[in-house]
Amino acid sequence: METTQKTQGKGKLITYWIATSLLSIGMLQSGIFAVLRTDQWVKLVTALGYPVYFLTILGTWKILGVIAILVPKFKLLKEWAYAGFFFAMTGAFASHLFCADYNIKGLMGPFFQALFVVLSWYFRPASRKIVMG
Repeated sequence: METTQKTQGKGKLITYWIATSLLSIGMLQSGIFAVLRTDQWVKLVTALGYPVYFLTILGTWKILGVIAILVPKFKLLKEWAYAGFFFAMTGAFASHLFCADYNIKGLMGPFFQALFVVLSWYFRPASRKIVMG
């Protein structure tokens, strides 16, 4: 029985780190490209109807969010970072749909990033969670 619990605990931790790694890599990469205003990102946000300056704001928050999720402590800040990532990715997914941009690549990026947000948040270790009363 105890071995099963240890195995399940190890599986949860592995799931957490895989999801968190994929989330962090994706957010850091897109955050850097957004701050640098690469041609690809400028074309993307303007096609969706957003102003170019939005890239600087979103990119900066993505980079800071990755730092918040990866560093120890700061549990409340982590909750805010997860929420921000979830809102940004579901908003990006919806933006593509509302603009009739049904490109699979454009939809799958935000979809999988939102999935990684949920998995990372759900499987995070107790040391990274806020314990309520």
